[in-house]
Amino acid sequence: MGKHILITGASRGMGHDGALYLADQNHLVSAVARSRKPLSRLENQHENIAAYPTDLTDSGDLDRLVQNLENDQPSIDAIINGAGALVNKPFTELTSSDWDLMLDTNLRAPVDLIQKTLHLMSDDGHIVNISSMAGYQGSAKFPGLTAYSVAKGGLSILTECLAGELADQDISCNALCLGMVQTEMLEDAFPGIDAPVSSEQMGQYIGDFALNGHTFYNGQVLPVAREDPE
Repeated sequence: MGKHILITGASRGMGHDGALYLADQNHLVSAVARSRKPLSRLENQHENIAAYPTDLTDSGDLDRLVQNLENDQPSIDAIINGAGALVNKPFTELTSSDWDLMLDTNLRAPVDLIQKTLHLMSDDGHIVNISSMAGYQGSAKFPGLTAYSVAKGGLSILTECLAGELADQDISCNALCLGMVQTEMLEDAFPGIDAPVSSEQMGQYIGDFALNGHTFYNGQVLPVAREDPE
């Protein structure tokens, strides 16, 4: 068996496709998502995938996940924080609930997961935060994505901070700021949109980066986009 990778947001999209890609490469994948049925179907697709239905914004659920990982799995070689949510709404119409959803799902959940799993990380471990071009400094910002962009920008800054905080533990942390990818989340927010990159392509890229990117990068916020970021 190869490495052990923890992927959040694994029930669909890039997380789902990345989990299958890594499992096919003979790596052990702990797949995390709120949606139990799609996650169960993913687990049934490959013997190297273990499903852990979890609401990462629920502290009790998160504690149960950590306990199960401690009991079931070897140390974690890489974490891919891919779970996310997107609200497309004008700034003046954003509610407190919208802000809570964006910040809790896109920023606070990765913070809490990283804090509670650090003791399970192996030497030379790698944390990969899936940010967005919407949260990348100097990129074009789209109307309706203010709350999402702010949360993803915070995730990018968290990445830079953790690289310094965790250096003495030999744990690297990088962020991938993705451009448009053809996922269910994108299609829900922007019906009819045609992205230049498929979910399968980006899932494979993220999987490869989780395995090897920390050889070359640490504390980096990297744009991954076909389009001009400015």
